[in-house]
Amino acid sequence: MNELTTDLKSLHEATLNNLKNSKANNTLRAYKSDFKDFAAFCAKHGFNSLPSEPKIVSLYLTHISKNSKISTLRRRLVSISMLHKLKGHYLDTKHPIIVENLMGIKRVKGSIQKGKKPILISHLKSIINVIDKQKIENIKKFRDKSIILVGFGGGFRRTELISIDYEDLEFVTEGLKITIRRSKTDQFGEGMIKGLPYFTNENYCPVVNLKKWLEISKIKSGPIFRRFSKGLSLTEKRLTDQSVVLLMKEYLNLAGIENKNFAGHSLRSGFATVAAESGADERSIMAMTGHKTTQMVRRYIKEANIFKNNALNKIKV
Repeated sequence: MNELTTDLKSLHEATLNNLKNSKANNTLRAYKSDFKDFAAFCAKHGFNSLPSEPKIVSLYLTHISKNSKISTLRRRLVSISMLHKLKGHYLDTKHPIIVENLMGIKRVKGSIQKGKKPILISHLKSIINVIDKQKIENIKKFRDKSIILVGFGGGFRRTELISIDYEDLEFVTEGLKITIRRSKTDQFGEGMIKGLPYFTNENYCPVVNLKKWLEISKIKSGPIFRRFSKGLSLTEKRLTDQSVVLLMKEYLNLAGIENKNFAGHSLRSGFATVAAESGADERSIMAMTGHKTTQMVRRYIKEANIFKNNALNKIKV
């Protein structure tokens, strides 16, 4: 009997661990953060948050709709649903009171989402040029330039970018191969390899700048993008994804570019937009960015071609 109890306990612990690992840590944190807001709403109005019911969830979505995008409402709904599932409760998110309410909110607000600005070639050059002009040590210059250029050149998500280790790099005749071991859309760690070719202009080349960074930093293993301690002493601690955003915004500001509408996603969307402007097809863009569906990539292509394929160009005035 004791053996059976021990086995069941082990199975229970293993199952809980599997459930925990079924989602990325960032995803779980997002679920909890969203649900915390929902729970606060319920507490304020005397409702149960767990388990809840469609009517309460619908009221909550209406409550936050004034200052939230449609995409935010959908994400909150997913988070509330997932927390219910993880705790063993059922919530009917397809209930008409939720579905019809979302449709009504969407009709009132409109569904066009204004995304953050992409980093284009002009921005990229301005950032690199302004880094070169800074009166700082070369070790920081090459680290910061490498982060921006590799992030753009590989169409990286910022979490992918800061997760790169020295062991994931392979310099070849054509350029650089980078192995991505896990990403947002690859939760099971199947991995992918991105290829960054050499640029004609070495100053803006991600491969050349990364080589110089590794040479000057003497990094031979572990994280390639690391934090500095006071006095620009390089540590072994990996940069955070938020550091990439702050870094980019800092140099945009120094370059005289208004940085409010740029975010961590701007490097990735910038690559896709510039590639589309240059005539790259959606398949080759997706091969680099790792997008699993064509929806977002087609949006980049459409925006990139808004003037190139403009009917007004055919009109002679």
